[in-house]
Amino acid sequence: MWRFVKMIDRFGVEVRGIERVHPHERTPVTSRDWMNNLWMWLAANCTISTLALGTLGPSTFVLSGKISILTIVFFNLLSTLPVAFFSTFGPKLGLRQMTITRFSFGYYVAWFPVVLNVVVCIGWLTINCIVGAQALRAVSTTHQIPVAAAIVIIAVLTFFAPFFGYKVVHTYERYSWIPVAIIFFIVLGLSVKHMDLGSVTNAVDATGGVLSFGAAVFGFGIGWSSYAADYTVRMEETASSTKIFLLNYIGLNTPLILIESLGAGMATVTDWQAAFSSGGTGGLLGAALSPTGGFGKFCLVILALSIVANNIPDMYSFALTFQVFGKYAQAIPRVFLVLAGTVVYVVLAIVGASHFETWLDTLLVILSYWLAIYCTILIEEHFIFRMGQWSNYNVGDYLNPSRLPLGIAAAISLCIGVMGAVLGMANLWYIGVIGKKIGDPAFGGDIGFELSMSFTAVSYPILRFVERRWEASARSGQSG
Repeated sequence: MWRFVKMIDRFGVEVRGIERVHPHERTPVTSRDWMNNLWMWLAANCTISTLALGTLGPSTFVLSGKISILTIVFFNLLSTLPVAFFSTFGPKLGLRQMTITRFSFGYYVAWFPVVLNVVVCIGWLTINCIVGAQALRAVSTTHQIPVAAAIVIIAVLTFFAPFFGYKVVHTYERYSWIPVAIIFFIVLGLSVKHMDLGSVTNAVDATGGVLSFGAAVFGFGIGWSSYAADYTVRMEETASSTKIFLLNYIGLNTPLILIESLGAGMATVTDWQAAFSSGGTGGLLGAALSPTGGFGKFCLVILALSIVANNIPDMYSFALTFQVFGKYAQAIPRVFLVLAGTVVYVVLAIVGASHFETWLDTLLVILSYWLAIYCTILIEEHFIFRMGQWSNYNVGDYLNPSRLPLGIAAAISLCIGVMGAVLGMANLWYIGVIGKKIGDPAFGGDIGFELSMSFTAVSYPILRFVERRWEASARSGQSG
């Protein structure tokens, strides 16, 4: 395998996996590098999967358009804070996001977040392919492309940027959002006069719906937190953390808030409900663009392929995440992991194409639960036990289990956080004891991520303090 990797290295393919990018290996930060922080997340979220999330407010949680939009704004501004913050870790430590996890969870306990992140990466790739395939099928009502063929097309286009690596990923994301953003503005112009933002189509209590929809929105935004440092790791160590934070935060929230709000508004259009029910998000877009004739079909194709920009970071970070399983996983070249992951999610997408909305809602709420726990542990470790100082990370020991935390505190806190999630969740397959008390008991209100975050925030500092008294000082030592 490595013989092949050495050969393709000559053609600009990134060979590096999770190995640390040392300060002397990085180049001075240019204005383009700075703006990559913004373009990266602007492109990754300027896609129809973001629009699909917005439609869940009126369609699944039976909220009015106005309430859906207010929910979208609040929960996005909250959920993207950890993503922007973790983006500052890349330049300072030179490590990938899930590798940084070892400084809180330890070498072996970190495998649990790694497993979850692998599942999340593949889950998103699967769901994104399905929603992209829906849009491609909506291009024609008489000669529709088979679902499997549409999924394979999206997967093939996704494959190349993650295969070539970091520089090509950023190059693609720098420009891919432009035509998609133009088309979304066209869709807005065609849709806005039909929207009924003030309507309430069901008597379901709004509080429960807001919290449950908010959990889905939160899960989508915070979903990038387990990838964040992967895309800033080559910036100079001296790069301004404040500037990185702000650029990432703006790049995330601009498309998330605007496009999700567009989706919420479009889902209130009565005349398009039949197309929405039969063709999903693609059918809804097809109905909106139908007055433009052939040009509308062209726009649908571009929107369907926009999903590639969302898939690229999922696949790139999947390969890096998998290598955090240990030295044997790290011995597998990153490019082969990209190929293997592509095969897996294509099969899953073809099998699950008829269960899109159920899969999307389930994945999003699971994301909001475990990433609320994950982010809380990493943030408390940084500010309480590393005192907010980068010098308190023994970064040279990221491969040495004996010089990393035991991970017991993180493991127990994670379990306690899961207890909070179970008590507060309210989704299609389970309503927790506390979640059931909010709104209509038949549906409840999802406060799983709020409780999981709170339970973890209280338990981790206590348990970590005890753990540090047990473990050797080298496990939380200073970088040399």
